[in-house]
Amino acid sequence: MLEIKSAMYVEAYKIRLLFNNGEEGVVDLQDSLWGPMFEPLRELGEFKRFAVSKVLHTICWDNNADLAPEFLYNMLLDQSHIE
Repeated sequence: MLEIKSAMYVEAYKIRLLFNNGEEGVVDLQDSLWGPMFEPLRELGEFKRFAVSKVLHTICWDNNADLAPEFLYNMLLDQSHIE
């Protein structure tokens, strides 16, 4: 089961993630913040207030928004091919 072990804010809407499989990298979530749960996170101050949930094992925010570790991992892979 894929899990987020740690997450650190980088800049703008970028977060450095460490997965339990040893993979690590930065994901840019700016284009993923749409829909009722994620639109409040477009406010950068709100976005920066994420945490790694000890229950869900992924990043989450105070408004109960979260992103599946698999989604984040695939995003990391996709974005690393672009850069």
